[in-house]
Amino acid sequence: MLNMSSPSELKSPCVTRNGMVKLPPSQPNGLGSASITKGTPAAKNRLCQSSSVPSILPPPPSSLPYQHHHHLDGPGLPHPASSLLDMEPGKPLVGLKPSLRQLPPLTLPKPLLLERQLVLDEKLLNQLLWYFTTAEKCMLAQVCKTWRKVLYQPKFWEGVTPILHAKELYTLLPSGEKEFVSLQAFALRGFQSFCLVGVSDLDICEFIDNYPLSKKGVRSVSLKRSTITDAGLEVMLEQMQGLMHLELSGCNDFTEAGLWSSLNARLTSLSVSDCINVADDAIAAISQLLPNLSELSLQAYHVTDTAMAYFTAKQGYTTHTLRLHSCWEITNHGVVNMVHSLPNLTALSLSGCSKITDDGVELVAENLRKLRSLDLSWCPRITDMALEYIACDLHKLEELVLDRCVRITDTGLGYLSTMSSLRSLYLRWCCQVQDFGLQHLFGMRSLRLLSLA
Repeated sequence: MLNMSSPSELKSPCVTRNGMVKLPPSQPNGLGSASITKGTPAAKNRLCQSSSVPSILPPPPSSLPYQHHHHLDGPGLPHPASSLLDMEPGKPLVGLKPSLRQLPPLTLPKPLLLERQLVLDEKLLNQLLWYFTTAEKCMLAQVCKTWRKVLYQPKFWEGVTPILHAKELYTLLPSGEKEFVSLQAFALRGFQSFCLVGVSDLDICEFIDNYPLSKKGVRSVSLKRSTITDAGLEVMLEQMQGLMHLELSGCNDFTEAGLWSSLNARLTSLSVSDCINVADDAIAAISQLLPNLSELSLQAYHVTDTAMAYFTAKQGYTTHTLRLHSCWEITNHGVVNMVHSLPNLTALSLSGCSKITDDGVELVAENLRKLRSLDLSWCPRITDMALEYIACDLHKLEELVLDRCVRITDTGLGYLSTMSSLRSLYLRWCCQVQDFGLQHLFGMRSLRLLSLA
């Protein structure tokens, strides 16, 4: 006959509030007993299974794989994501009772463990973090130490130029004194170029002393609206032996004598703009002291045609980019000197050189056949005739800027429509260009950018 257990015999063991059952040694009658709590009838604390039904007992604590699920979202408690990133399996927990510290190492649930492994996988991070902007990388580097370690590799910061203002270079100590800030974080990322705004000679010296890569590793420095003098310029170019690119903008305290005493032959790129003490003698210093110069950008209101004759034969081979912005005193005679001194130019800007006429453009077109970029913006004397010279002789030209050339008409655009290599054309504020003239450009299959305003 089949023995059927009563419902009372099939009940699971009674469990107290903490989820554990106290099991004292077996009694002689074979029935287990449970502890009796105060105010609870003893009948309710009996075991619900007889000796004929095997009891289901939990394994001893030493064999339990403990799994802790942390949900610490309350005020003052860490966010679950941060605890997930910083928890180390196998590391003893601080703050627990000595008896609990003897428990086996904590293990995360498999989904959380997999997630933790992914977000800390350096190989994955090295590929993923390329897709973020520079500003986003700065924020992501603060997530955790692993992310910072990956993001502080120099490869993530190539081509980025930090901008440091003079007021940000010092911290105020409790004593009232100023201390130069630490630049170690910049050194870890291997920055090779800096833009320093509003600095003085002393600031330059402090930067050189405190940035570990300043002597050999810095390749480019831009000084804007700074009070650097001849002495500061000389110290900077002497100490920073790896410097190859220098920009001076709005620096009115150095003179031409400072350029003669400080310029070094290792410089290959120089930009000088809005510096009131720059004139023809500065160009003489540049041409004599920088034989390896490949790029020169100059905005100086007092440079004349004479300066264009100072360039040497050596620079005729090395210099490929010349930008003359708002050099109001340069005329067609200066263009003559320039095209003979620098025959290998591939990029030329005469923007704002208001005395240049069609004859000057003709000299450029006939002698600088390698030009790929030409900027004639803000040259009010340029007419359609100049565009005819350009279309006939500059067969490699890819970019042409004609902004504010107010005498250009639809006829000139007809000449440009024959240029098969032209890819970018700027016609902003050319008030005489009409819809009919733009129709000439429809057949230019190589044209990729047309700017109108």
